Amino acid sequence: MIKDRVSAINKKSVISVEPSIPRTASLSLRQIIPLYIGSVLGSGILLLPGLTADSAGPASLLAWTLMSILAIPMALSMGYLSVKYPHAGGVSYFVTKAFNKEIGMLVGWFFLLSAIIAVPIIALTGAGYVSSAFGIGDTGRYVITAIILTFAVITNFLGMRLTGKVQMTVVVSTISILILAVAGSMPSIDRTNFLPFMPHGVMSVGHSATLIFWCFLGWEAISHVTEEFENPKRDVIRGTIISSVIISVLYLATAYAVVGTHSYGPGISEISLIFLISNSFGTFGMIIAGVVTLFITTAPAIAYTGAAGRLAYSISKEGYAPKSFSLLHSQFFTPVGGLIFMYLCFIIILLVYMSGVIPLAVLIQIPNTTFILTYFAGCAAGLILLRDNWAGMLVSGISLILTGLIFCFSGEAIVWPLFLFIIWIIFLKYR
Repeated sequence: MIKDRVSAINKKSVISVEPSIPRTASLSLRQIIPLYIGSVLGSGILLLPGLTADSAGPASLLAWTLMSILAIPMALSMGYLSVKYPHAGGVSYFVTKAFNKEIGMLVGWFFLLSAIIAVPIIALTGAGYVSSAFGIGDTGRYVITAIILTFAVITNFLGMRLTGKVQMTVVVSTISILILAVAGSMPSIDRTNFLPFMPHGVMSVGHSATLIFWCFLGWEAISHVTEEFENPKRDVIRGTIISSVIISVLYLATAYAVVGTHSYGPGISEISLIFLISNSFGTFGMIIAGVVTLFITTAPAIAYTGAAGRLAYSISKEGYAPKSFSLLHSQFFTPVGGLIFMYLCFIIILLVYMSGVIPLAVLIQIPNTTFILTYFAGCAAGLILLRDNWAGMLVSGISLILTGLIFCFSGEAIVWPLFLFIIWIIFLKYR
């Protein structure tokens, strides 16, 4: 009797959606968790533990704790929507269902044009760490960046089955090295490094929290690949919760080790993880640091490339992108048209950076606002589409407020989504 009721509730909460793209895999929970972790645990852990400690001192740990807690509703809101509407369009599809196609497609382009900038940023960050660790200079950095970008595209071209296996290997390696780095730093932690606890006031903690938001982006990327899950209804929420706990623990442990060993300050903050690992492992520390940064940046590069390629396919099928984006490979059934577009954009962004026209600090700010707006729109859609699920409504409401507050700190970067919105209005007028 009870089983029948639970089954009935589950059937109500999952809408039957026709597959939007041919399946290339049937991913189990064991493979889903690395996909989630690989999407979220990215370049932020390389930069932000040191930068936030520099900004707020030991009190930056409060900001990490706060964001670790608040990130859970964001993750769950995407999870509940993905369970109910598994679709290659991801958040764009959710918004289309909740509001209308024009808004949904705009949100899709927000994510797509964020990803084509974000992935090269992730690759450049990791390659910068590697070049510093091995002393190979700018030329080596650009070559490594190109290799990461090419690997991300090829992996997704060969299908989600291979992508899942690669992500599992990369993520397990990343977690293992981070645990060893934190454990190795424990003997060097000094209690005096936690005093004074809040040297720069309460506002510095709030500013650090807005920076840390970048570390918890990525949950929306998996919404594009839930059609590849063996059992989305069973595994999405479980995978989300398990992954969010693992990610939060890794972030907090790394931030604690950075503060406790005072691995931040002038000339150190931006490479705090390298400094921490080199202190923990001695002469082999720099080599280990170079390897771990490759793992950390390759995982999200693969995840975002796959999500954006599938989204490009979905937008094209709806008639809001060039028809070439909907081209599927005859053997692997992967969105080769979207992936080719992504790769060309990656190379252009890399060339722009190499020219020195736009520094990395400015480049990072550009996709952040459109990512936040993508989350905001997805959470707003959740309030409408999850009305039969009180937990989904709750986490969507909390996430909507959180992303709205974070967006208020966007500053000059708001120019990018405004520019895209104007272009979109012109496109709709003459379409």
